[in-house]
Amino acid sequence: MWTLLTNDTLSEEHAVPRFPNSLRSFHCSMPPVIIRAEQVEKYYAQPSENRIQVISPTDLSISEGEIVALLGPSGSGKSTLLRMLTGLSVPSAGRVFWHDRPITNGDANVAIVFQSFALFPWLTVVENVEAPLKARGMDPAERRKRALKMLYTVGLDGFQAAYPKELSGGMRQRVGFARALVVEPEILFMDEPFSALDVLTAENLRSELLELWQNKTIPTRAIFIVTHNIEEAVLLADRIIVLGRNPGRVRTDFRVALMHPRDRKAAAFTQLVDYIYKVLTQPEAQPPALPLTPEGKPVRDQRHMHYQMLPNARPGSIAGLLEILSDHKGKYDVYRLADDLAFEIDDLLPIVEAAQLLGFLIVNEGDAAITVAGADYADSEILRQKELFRTAAVENVLLLRQIVRAIEAKSDRSVPEEFFHDMLDEQFSEDETQRQLETAINWGRYAELFDYDASRRRFIRVERREPEAAEIDA
Repeated sequence: MWTLLTNDTLSEEHAVPRFPNSLRSFHCSMPPVIIRAEQVEKYYAQPSENRIQVISPTDLSISEGEIVALLGPSGSGKSTLLRMLTGLSVPSAGRVFWHDRPITNGDANVAIVFQSFALFPWLTVVENVEAPLKARGMDPAERRKRALKMLYTVGLDGFQAAYPKELSGGMRQRVGFARALVVEPEILFMDEPFSALDVLTAENLRSELLELWQNKTIPTRAIFIVTHNIEEAVLLADRIIVLGRNPGRVRTDFRVALMHPRDRKAAAFTQLVDYIYKVLTQPEAQPPALPLTPEGKPVRDQRHMHYQMLPNARPGSIAGLLEILSDHKGKYDVYRLADDLAFEIDDLLPIVEAAQLLGFLIVNEGDAAITVAGADYADSEILRQKELFRTAAVENVLLLRQIVRAIEAKSDRSVPEEFFHDMLDEQFSEDETQRQLETAINWGRYAELFDYDASRRRFIRVERREPEAAEIDA
């Protein structure tokens, strides 16, 4: 539900969404769809019974876990489409659904950051951030607590008592981000949020936003950004939609198969920029073919690519290796270590690679050096080791991170193995796919990230038991 802040100059741009307790769903083949538009269009009637069509019938969806960038020339209807997706503007035809419910029900849990900072000049920074919470009738103490927490998140702690006129453009836009995020939106919509900033400030804010998103520091499950900056879209987005105009229509919609952080000078990056430029500058021509990846494959969903090869090593072996390194002042020649332990080097290397993948080791010119995290792991008791392994696995292993997210997104907290088998099968042979799943199951069970039901071939949520005081002392 949209709550309007009461002041004479407030327009629909300043509408703030009410936060519902929306249920989440998960489908085996795709992440859950949050917003779905079916054949939406926008037109304006004329006295002559003709009409000016702004957006032609369009299908579009936004799913959990993705940053979607919408590009298009001026007049293509980018902002109009954004307003229809959020419920701020009613489509002339077609329907928009929020979790498969018509968005007209008023329960869309979204927030919008606009190009203009749209701050209230007579309110302090913290009062600006509190404004949407105040409009909802939230208790003053609670709204102040949430506003201060969000200001800290966006790097504005210490400026809560300042007025907008005392802030730079970048800091004012940070306030805009904080005000949007404080309502805990499921989708954060942004309409050219960096275009009013200088180049360096915009670049800094883009990097900070991406870091907050990747670290899950902000309470949002998807981001939809309208932009005219091609490089900005390729830098940030998991998926890019390009509109044509007269009337607005989708000319291409593709996923960006580039891992973060993205290098502007990389060939794959510049190929995507060139591709989008051609689509934008050749409005009547058939969109050109998507560029190929370095492996010669078409650009596609990055969730089906770039899985690390999980070494076939058990957590107990990793712990033993780290303890040995810790006893030898944190450094050891790998080949000498294999001789000292009477190991075949081919048996030791997977354990070394696994520790390196988890961030516990650094290997340079044959020498394995333990990291701070590795030393902490080696010196800890078993319960603490499980905790450290769990954190390292989620942070460093894409497959494990995806399994955990999928389980949490499913109402029954279970996901079929087949879903991940199919994605791994795109990159590995059938035998290697099975080995990768076996290693993932072993690591996930040890770290208590999930359990595996072999009879049903499903990953399931594991309820971690908090240790008793006696166990910790022991």
